[in-house]
Amino acid sequence: MKASFEQLGDSSNSSIFFKQLSYSYFDAPFHFHPEFELTLIVKSEGKRFVGTNVADFQTGDLVLLGPNIPHCWKNDGIGPEDSSQAIVVQFKEEVWGEMFFKNQETEPIRILLEKAKQGLQITGKTRDRIAKEMVFLLNVPPFQRMLGLLDLLNTIAISNDLKLIESEPKQFEMSAVDLDRINKIYAYVIENYTQELHLETAAHLASMTETAFCRYFKKITKKTFLDLVTEYRIKHACNLLANSEKQVAEVCFESGFGNISHFNKQFKQVTGQSPLGYRKVFLAKAAFIRSERWVKAIPQ
Repeated sequence: MKASFEQLGDSSNSSIFFKQLSYSYFDAPFHFHPEFELTLIVKSEGKRFVGTNVADFQTGDLVLLGPNIPHCWKNDGIGPEDSSQAIVVQFKEEVWGEMFFKNQETEPIRILLEKAKQGLQITGKTRDRIAKEMVFLLNVPPFQRMLGLLDLLNTIAISNDLKLIESEPKQFEMSAVDLDRINKIYAYVIENYTQELHLETAAHLASMTETAFCRYFKKITKKTFLDLVTEYRIKHACNLLANSEKQVAEVCFESGFGNISHFNKQFKQVTGQSPLGYRKVFLAKAAFIRSERWVKAIPQ
């Protein structure tokens, strides 16, 4: 899987682009582009990759991403024709003019676009409303589509149904050459992090010796290649612990670790908790949230 620059629009003069996608599986590589992107998964399930975040996705997944955040959606397997469908909206911030989001009335949207640099998952009733509007806007004239997108962003901006995908902003502010080179490495890791990875292969993708690659990668990303691999594996493990009943040993090996002792050590170093401790805390939080929603639903 090779990372690439993506341009979905049919014309460079278009500042807003809507498209409905329908495939047997999502085959877009780990890619990036300078536009904001709002993606609705109409039908499919698998893994979503945003920066260094790994998460399960399913039908109804709705995500807003800022510029130049590498991302992709990968299915669990190739299905029948039209088994993977999505609506994708890409837009440039300057479409409304340089001063537009500096007005008091548009302040919520400006804040939203800033948060989108970390990636945002949109859930709940807000997701349902936005999904219906995105379907409607596919078949309206360009001017109405522009106004509709602005209304969508405002609806998201004033909503509480938002979840940050990355805990910290991960800005990929580097030259086009460096960005393309680093994304090839991320793509290699994404494709293989649950299996054995080789420093030699990563260095080859960057057209460098192993020693030069290690220095280069650390300088650009502020982490080692091994740090990156471990980060993906731990986040995958967290996802399994939170959303399955698999034993720690199963989670360990399915996440790409060779032995349980090393897995436990790395997991605690990254998360501050043991795998079982992490699962207990997650389940407790989930139960608390369900309880809070139940209480709020009681008529006053």
